[in-house]
Amino acid sequence: MKPPLKRTLSIVISFLLLASAGISLFTSDRQSSGAQVLKVPSDTTIDGLRARVIVQRDERGIPYIEAANESDLYFAQGYVTASDRLWQMDLLRRTARGELSEIFGKVVLEEDKRRRTYGFAVVAEATIAHAPAEVRNALEAYARGVNAFINSLTSETLPLEFRILKYRPRPWTMGDSIVIGKNFAEALSNTWRLDLMREKFANLPADKRRVIFPIVSPRDVLVVGTDRTRRRNSTSRIGSQRASNQTLRLDDDSVRFMRALAEIEETMARSRARIGLYAEDRAASNNWVVSGKRTASGKPLLADDPHLQPTAPSIWYMTHLSAPGLRVAGVATPGAPGIIIGHNERIAWGLTNLGPDVQDIYREKFDPQNSRRYQTPAGWRDAEVRREEIKVRKSPVSTETETVSHDVTVTRHGPIIFEQDGARYALRWTALNPQVVDFEAFGKINRARNWNEFRGALKLYRGPTQNFVYADVDGNIGYYGAGQIPVRKSGEGSVPYDGATDAGEWKSFIPFGELPHVYNPPSGIIVTANSRVVGESYPHHLTHVWSAPDRARRIYDLLSAKQKLTISDFCAVQGDVHSLSAILFAREVVEAARAEKSGTKSGDDKWQEMVQMFDRWDGNLEAESRAALLATEIRDVLQRKILAASLGEELAKSYIWPNRTTFINWIISERPRAWLPPEYEDYAALLRACLTEARSALAKRYGADESKWTWGRAAQVRFQHPISAIPVIGQQFSIAPFPQRGGGGGFATVNVGSGVSMRLIADPGNWDNTQHGITLGQSGDPSSVHWKDQLADWRAVTPRAFPFSTRGVNAAAKQTLVLTPATK
Repeated sequence: MKPPLKRTLSIVISFLLLASAGISLFTSDRQSSGAQVLKVPSDTTIDGLRARVIVQRDERGIPYIEAANESDLYFAQGYVTASDRLWQMDLLRRTARGELSEIFGKVVLEEDKRRRTYGFAVVAEATIAHAPAEVRNALEAYARGVNAFINSLTSETLPLEFRILKYRPRPWTMGDSIVIGKNFAEALSNTWRLDLMREKFANLPADKRRVIFPIVSPRDVLVVGTDRTRRRNSTSRIGSQRASNQTLRLDDDSVRFMRALAEIEETMARSRARIGLYAEDRAASNNWVVSGKRTASGKPLLADDPHLQPTAPSIWYMTHLSAPGLRVAGVATPGAPGIIIGHNERIAWGLTNLGPDVQDIYREKFDPQNSRRYQTPAGWRDAEVRREEIKVRKSPVSTETETVSHDVTVTRHGPIIFEQDGARYALRWTALNPQVVDFEAFGKINRARNWNEFRGALKLYRGPTQNFVYADVDGNIGYYGAGQIPVRKSGEGSVPYDGATDAGEWKSFIPFGELPHVYNPPSGIIVTANSRVVGESYPHHLTHVWSAPDRARRIYDLLSAKQKLTISDFCAVQGDVHSLSAILFAREVVEAARAEKSGTKSGDDKWQEMVQMFDRWDGNLEAESRAALLATEIRDVLQRKILAASLGEELAKSYIWPNRTTFINWIISERPRAWLPPEYEDYAALLRACLTEARSALAKRYGADESKWTWGRAAQVRFQHPISAIPVIGQQFSIAPFPQRGGGGGFATVNVGSGVSMRLIADPGNWDNTQHGITLGQSGDPSSVHWKDQLADWRAVTPRAFPFSTRGVNAAAKQTLVLTPATK
């Protein structure tokens, strides 16, 4: 389930507005002058430019920026992005820096403390010193552009959110652009709570652990290497029909431990959701590329659609950048220069999260007589204690703040990020290395002209490890799993290490040349979707925590089914809502019912109705489908009952695993006697009980009218803005929820519904045919025509052409802004 965005934050801001005597001023001001906010005239004179910059905008408000040099290009990118997304940019930097309490009050203080504990701001500022000159120049130019726009604003023309919250943005800095990247790192490479959770499962019999924490699946689509045993059509290797009857019971300390972890996860998930960077189970995206031998055009086609929490505005900002020696288009992160996903004149690239284990936890032993001293192999050592001063808004009706001190203890491994019942755990994480400069890699990717140059750029990439797919105008395709992945002295980092020893030290990182990669594979197809990409023959440990492979397998099967693929075919794949696990579940339930020992029972009309419904169902998660919702609910009840019987109630509540779909698929397919709760004579009896509970839950949730128990009733698309829940004033930020097609979780489909943050289909054969779109629109201003003008295309899975050539751009241009240097 996606975390809520309302809760106490909206209550505080609602009080702020309702208590403010100026609430009518905000609304009337918006009605009278809001249409002009964040807009600029056709010609603007700006200090800081070297030469004239031309910014054309098309019918979607996408900026095409042309500059005479790269300094002016990034200056203009900062200026233009801020003109559309300034408050979002401020929210992103405040989130990463741990400065939300200054505007929202103490309700978000725990979020700020967590980011201060990580030390994102400290790391970002230190990174500047390690950045090459060209990166610093780009960051500095971008910051000057943002500040030029900020300086042009008056109290009347500030974006509405600033006026509602009664503050003005401080100047943008290079460190702000860097720290925003830490939000992505937190969303995409965060496994330390899983490490602590697995430690509590350590006493569970090995056969049970192997089943409930599956690593492999019969549906895996491998990109690199092979498995020793063929698994494509078999579930037999996942578990055993025999399993220990031992049930692990948690003691009171362990219960408190697990509840504390769950509370942290809930708080931080809500925080990431607010900025559009919550990725459930770190499952964030589909991408694929096919060679010209499999397309109608004879040239490669590449697709990418990242999956992140829906927000208003989108987490992505579409941009076209042009300067001598550089022409690139795609999506950028609001607040950072360059293009993250897109194409230039020669190559295209897309990203999904690979998700290796780049976080390790160390149980540090502190001196009972001195809370700052901790044990190392060389003896006692003093920990660093960093004092963070957090400004906290005192009252909803005043901007006055108080300062709350927060002490962070840092060991040789990293900050202490969790403490419970005297145990203190430190975190080592690649994202906390100040020598990591991600912008250098993306700057070179933006300029790369072939596979070798692309590889050279990726060699510099140190951010959250990604599955990069590649295509070029010469017909080549490729894949690289790029990022820093540690090689440990011992173990795999799956559970906490003893911090007093060197057993868990990082010896090195996997050499770049040994990271998983492939170039022009014979199949002509490369697919990644956060699931396992390497076979057992791959020599290095990446992770045990893969997402279920349903999306990857479905994409691969659809692509393989047609010999000459087109852009229209790619759109159809991106919009596909068929769930492999859903249809498997439905068919197995029907089979279990037909094999029922007790046969037909009196009063079981609803059971027979369900069997008939599932027998007719095609496995598609359409908005009007009743079978999709009922199957999901039954499956959830089944999982709870199986786990509670095998693990005990408390441990079952603590169970999380991104690939749990493989576990439940095995249960429903094999129906092993050893995993059947003892109160049921067979799986049909168990499923009958699950149906009863599921129906009761649905009736309570949606009423007695079963015709309204549809997938679209339960799965609603909600694009929430942090201010949209506020009575009266927040309505203008609200976008009415609507039923979604497809979904994630246990019945994942290629089109995961609300989580699709953008869609790209790149055509190296003709860049002007490239299709690209985001969820809502370019503007963060709800009075703008570009606030949600892309929503209809997003819902229909029909991203529009994104012109690239000079001719295409000029033909698409609807508005031109000329930025002129101020005369000295």
